[in-house]
Amino acid sequence: MNPRAQALAAALEQGATALITFAEGLTDAEWQTTVPKDGRKVGVIVHHVADVYPLEVQLAQKLASGGALTDVTWDAVHTMNAGHSQAQAAVSRADAIAHLRTNSAAAAAAIRGVSDADLDRIAPNSLYGNAPLTCQFMLEDHAVRHSYHHLAKLKAALGK
Repeated sequence: MNPRAQALAAALEQGATALITFAEGLTDAEWQTTVPKDGRKVGVIVHHVADVYPLEVQLAQKLASGGALTDVTWDAVHTMNAGHSQAQAAVSRADAIAHLRTNSAAAAAAIRGVSDADLDRIAPNSLYGNAPLTCQFMLEDHAVRHSYHHLAKLKAALGK
């Protein structure tokens, strides 16, 4: 097993576990709280993290194979997030946590299968102005970081 990929997968799992633990400890009112400056409910954001793991891993795998990301933009990300927010406005805590458990485990397993050569592969990335970036950067900045990023924002929004 690749130690670098294992470390990335373990970091993803640690972040997902922290978000799950946090979500499990929320009151129903906290779960329904709209996060300032974001506009989404806490529960929707928890579900969002789970929902995008497959996409984040898929994008990194495209870079790992030497493929450029050419059609991924922040506008597209914002549109996707807005649609998700509407579709999941009433998501239950149990459903969001189950989704997070399932998709984080699948993402971690996929990351464990990435070689050092794939982690180091560089290709243009349209999400970053077509800068040539590595697969490892994409994993770190998206799939691995995602739960930590949103957990910090949720804690701040709820004063925890």
